[in-house]
Amino acid sequence: MNGIIVFVALIFFLWLGRSILIPLLVATFLWYLINATATYVRKLFPFNSDNSRITRPIIARTFDWTSNILAVVVMCGLIYFFATQIQPMFRELAIALPGLQHKFIQFSDYMSQSLGFRLDVGMLPNIANIAANVGASVAGIVTSTGMILIYMIFLFVEQSTFNKKITALIPNKNKYKKARFIIDSIDDNMKKYLFMKTLLSGITGVLSYFWLQMIGVEFAGIWAFIVFITSYIPTIGAIVACALPILYSLITAPSLHQPILTAIGLITLQIIFGNILEPKFTGKTLNLSTLAILINLVFWGMIWGIAGMFFSVPLLVAIFIITAQFDSTRWIAILLSADGKIPDKREE
Repeated sequence: MNGIIVFVALIFFLWLGRSILIPLLVATFLWYLINATATYVRKLFPFNSDNSRITRPIIARTFDWTSNILAVVVMCGLIYFFATQIQPMFRELAIALPGLQHKFIQFSDYMSQSLGFRLDVGMLPNIANIAANVGASVAGIVTSTGMILIYMIFLFVEQSTFNKKITALIPNKNKYKKARFIIDSIDDNMKKYLFMKTLLSGITGVLSYFWLQMIGVEFAGIWAFIVFITSYIPTIGAIVACALPILYSLITAPSLHQPILTAIGLITLQIIFGNILEPKFTGKTLNLSTLAILINLVFWGMIWGIAGMFFSVPLLVAIFIITAQFDSTRWIAILLSADGKIPDKREE
């Protein structure tokens, strides 16, 4: 009974504190992504071994800072690209939405007549209202940019003291080793997941842009950006990423030639990168049940909306690793796993 009360209280706390927790989560995500990028960039430079850090500390430290600066530059470049290239396209699409709704109704009427059934126009979704609701959710995060930047600055400033704080919090040597093992496991797996996911999603988005641009689909930059951003949302993200540009081309194209090419190109890219390459690169990190991922997606989506869906997998990875380290919760990790195999438990 006490467990149920605590669980309900936790959900209420997460929902009530979403205006503070979501910006903190976004800041943590960006901070982690920058650190993950810096970690993988650092592997390209010399003097990256533990021995080099002892024998040549100044040179190794210089390359560490270089990789961190490059990671920040890449992140700033992506933000600048979005602000100057993608955001104006969204404004143009917003202006075109009323006309698009009209074409959607005409297309629905044509399909209903062709298939021989009557369709009530009032049952059709209002594209403008849906876009406005999604835009409001995204705008809520964007308006918290100042708070997100402040959180990020403090995370970068204090990350050098994290180890000292953990040591002070857990004076018991055995418990400290176990806590260190859990934290390192989460850190390694999360960095691998975020870097590989972002890299593969970025490549998918770029290739989607070139394909859509080549076959003449309007707002190719927007659809490519949606492909990139929805890649972080499991299962549903891939469906949305393919469905939106396909539906748009169905409504606006004069023939079925363009929609068919749109579907072939986007679905092929999703299969190659989402179903073949991504499991290959992140398979050991994400040995998670598809059902668990979907339930987790719905759970966080109900509490935090789109932001919760976006962060649902990283949160599930952390829960999976933590529950595998304690006898009383290993059953949870087994249920969350895809095949019953869970991370090794660190003995005290």
